[in-house]
Amino acid sequence: MKAARRRLILDIVATDATFERTEIRGQAAWAGKCIHCLSHVVVGLDGEPIQRATIEHIVPRAHGGTDALDNLALACGRCNALKGMRLDVRRRDDPRLVAVIERLKERKASRLRGAGT
Repeated sequence: MKAARRRLILDIVATDATFERTEIRGQAAWAGKCIHCLSHVVVGLDGEPIQRATIEHIVPRAHGGTDALDNLALACGRCNALKGMRLDVRRRDDPRLVAVIERLKERKASRLRGAGT
């Protein structure tokens, strides 16, 4: 995995309060929750995904979403793929797509490290 992508993953981890440093199979890592289903996703201290972690674009790139940190979260591969297959092909004003984007934005905001403090 490219260094820039690993750095981006670590930037996402640094902003997401669900991620905590832990040890997985004797290896130090960051463990947190999928932005969609809340299942565990694990990232190495170097930013390399260990278990199911993928970069989720809250507003899909197909609809103008960027790689800006406020548009990114970590998701398990299954949820990320399913969202892409079900929603990325819809029009930007599709009510289902709009609802999912708003829900993910709210969830991301509630998980910001330091939110509410």
